[in-house]
Amino acid sequence: MAAAWSAFIRRFGFRTDQGLLDARTWREGAGLLAVIFAFLTTIWLFLEPNAHRHLSPSSGLFDWKTFLTFVYLLFYAFAVLFIGISFYNLSAKRLRARQLPTGLAGVVPLAALFSGSAHWLQPRVAEVLSGWYVVGIDSLLVGAIVWTALELGFREPLDVEAK
Repeated sequence: MAAAWSAFIRRFGFRTDQGLLDARTWREGAGLLAVIFAFLTTIWLFLEPNAHRHLSPSSGLFDWKTFLTFVYLLFYAFAVLFIGISFYNLSAKRLRARQLPTGLAGVVPLAALFSGSAHWLQPRVAEVLSGWYVVGIDSLLVGAIVWTALELGFREPLDVEAK
């Protein structure tokens, strides 16, 4: 299987949604994307406090830490979108092997974007958007992740051989 995985990576298997995947290759690909996402998110969590800066007479107009934090934020935003697209392509291949609609591959990335948006928006409009709304969206995200992991990562197709 290691040879098949290295061939998959060598031809950059996330770039298209065409083809079929078995459950093990999907788990490995999804795990790789999750590790990259977790690493980049950890960096952002350490840098994020630098993004909150108030201009006061005692502070300068330009702060290098704040500037570099926002440069990383631009890189991070691009990477998150790229990881979402790669996850969609990976999941579409697996869904095709399971003979399920490939449009379901977008459920987790879409739910993750909604969840991130709710987490960003709720503190800014707390008087009209309750915290329970965010909890509800997070619950939908967790449900989508669990369903996707079980359906694509552990169930094998009944009559189609995945390649």
